[in-house]
Amino acid sequence: MFSDFNLSSEVLKAISAMGFEEPTPIQEKTIPVLLSGKDVVGQAQTGTGKTAAFGVPIIERMDKTNFGVQSIILTPTRELAVQVAEEMNKLGKFKRILALPVYGGTSIERQIKALKKGVQVVVGTPGRVIDHIERGTLKLKDVQVVVLDEADEMLDMGFVDDITKILKETPDERQTLLFSATMPEEILKISKRYMRSPEKIKIALDSVTAPKISQIFYEVRPAEKTEALCRLIDAEDSDLFLVFCHTKREVDEVSSNLKLRGYTAEAIHGDFSQAQRDSVMKKFRESKIDVLVATDVAARGIDISNISHVVNYSIPQNPESYVHRIGRTGRAGREGVAITFVSPREERQLRLIMAVSKAKITKGKLPTMEQVMTARTESLKEKIQEFIDDKRFDSFLKMVERLSVGLEPIEVAAALLKFHLEGFGKEAVRESSVSLDDTGAAPGMVRLFMTVGREQNVRAGDIIKAIADKANIPGKAIGGINIFDKFTFVEVPRESAEKVIDVMHQSIVSGQKVAVAPAKPREGDSRGGRR
Repeated sequence: MFSDFNLSSEVLKAISAMGFEEPTPIQEKTIPVLLSGKDVVGQAQTGTGKTAAFGVPIIERMDKTNFGVQSIILTPTRELAVQVAEEMNKLGKFKRILALPVYGGTSIERQIKALKKGVQVVVGTPGRVIDHIERGTLKLKDVQVVVLDEADEMLDMGFVDDITKILKETPDERQTLLFSATMPEEILKISKRYMRSPEKIKIALDSVTAPKISQIFYEVRPAEKTEALCRLIDAEDSDLFLVFCHTKREVDEVSSNLKLRGYTAEAIHGDFSQAQRDSVMKKFRESKIDVLVATDVAARGIDISNISHVVNYSIPQNPESYVHRIGRTGRAGREGVAITFVSPREERQLRLIMAVSKAKITKGKLPTMEQVMTARTESLKEKIQEFIDDKRFDSFLKMVERLSVGLEPIEVAAALLKFHLEGFGKEAVRESSVSLDDTGAAPGMVRLFMTVGREQNVRAGDIIKAIADKANIPGKAIGGINIFDKFTFVEVPRESAEKVIDVMHQSIVSGQKVAVAPAKPREGDSRGGRR
């Protein structure tokens, strides 16, 4: 029990308010050691409760009358910095200890203002922390505790020099805590150089790959992956799907394909701006999207309790990555499912993952179309029943009456169901399109309208590359480009216009799904534009 740690009433009250009942293994082992003032090297994955493991002792030992920075926590990503700061503020609520996240990609002035007011804990990415140190807006002379969180990830991202620089700015007598999922040689070097006889605490892999996570693999050829993923999404009783891909390009393709099939999916990877990342993550947290497709780097720091399924669309490159990925599901006592797609060539990699992580991954059989349709029908039936129970259809009764004149009601229902499941299709969209004859383009060209602009940080080169790659036409054949705040006009050869519209509509440009259509000529539009 947390009460066994001899904590203050303020901290115990905060722990209770957060819903924690019993300490996790990492918390049970770490909290007493940290309260004694010792340095610690902890090996544990995301989702084991390590934030509270170091957060509780830090808050307990903070002097609330001192508004200087007493602790600094370094994280590899902005998302993780925000999440750690939020948890630290919850733990420090009743003791009135303030934590501030500092990270790049957002206004530094706001952060400077908050630092001037006074905070006891700073949680930040190494680059932005260095910025504040060099500006003189962050002073570390009073720091008592330094935490390196997800240290292996920070090293992978090239932060070793920044970490070294930050540590040199802190007092020699500080307490240093290092947490990492893996322990490569570089981590051990840092611990020997900057830590004083640290106590090593390790949470074994088998306790990380929790028994509440069902681990399944499916033999799927690369060309069949999208169809396999769609079947699983339709057939599984799920909350949120988190889908992992190796590359940014693959992330864009998978998310785009899912959207075209009618799923509420979003992508996230390294090309996204901070505003785009924040927007996507907000939707994911609020369950406004069903599927998030991400690279390993972009997904670092994601800690959302209602992820029911993790899908390795691309098999992880090492066992550590596998454990890290699947640890995103099965949180907070929930059951989770980890799914891995394996091609015949990747069976050896799967065996390695199973051997090293000691994971029991069983072979699954993809649901049949009949099973998928049954699941869809049941889901739709539940939704219909909800509408009936809540009387949320009264305004549509007259419309249905009109639609049913001269027709069989059951046939009307079947037609509406077909539309719900399939939509009108490309043909209807094509029929409603604007003519290619009068778009205000130069002779032999067609001017197209695209729903992406300066606000999405799109450049002319992005437009040219996307069209050239997807439509398979030379970049030099593309004409004038005019980029505005919210949209773009681009001219393409007339003979290629229909193909460009077909392949570019609903595709991804600069991390943003775009709609593409023939432009309507408007007075004052200039040709040529930016290239």
